[in-house]
Amino acid sequence: MSYVTDYPAAPAKIAIEHFSRRLSLETDCADVASALKSDDQDFVLLHVVGTSAAYERRHIPGAIHLPHREISAERMAEWADDTLFVVYCAGPHCNGADQAALKLAKLDRPVKIMIGGITGWQDEELPFASGPEAGTFKQAA
Repeated sequence: MSYVTDYPAAPAKIAIEHFSRRLSLETDCADVASALKSDDQDFVLLHVVGTSAAYERRHIPGAIHLPHREISAERMAEWADDTLFVVYCAGPHCNGADQAALKLAKLDRPVKIMIGGITGWQDEELPFASGPEAGTFKQAA
């Protein structure tokens, strides 16, 4: 037996529940990029960490800079209650996206984390935007 099979695979029902739950909470860089590239963006992308200067240096095209510490009911009133937010941070070594997602969930807002964050985006060799505005994917490509 290998280390892989030391623990048997879960039954299909449990696997379906597990992976469905994960996909309801997470998305990835490729799926976000595809939506941005095709103008099929049905979510608000939030860059939830760092200073304004860091955001201006490099962010994902279309992302709005809203540090997780600034997420509040008053700030989120700008968007409809059913708006889906996709949050990202620096990468796997950063928990800013988790903090933002928790705050949004506590405000009863739909939210997903873009796994990988900026590090994952860079690993996928996707374009970055710079400057104080969100910009668009097509401008950055």
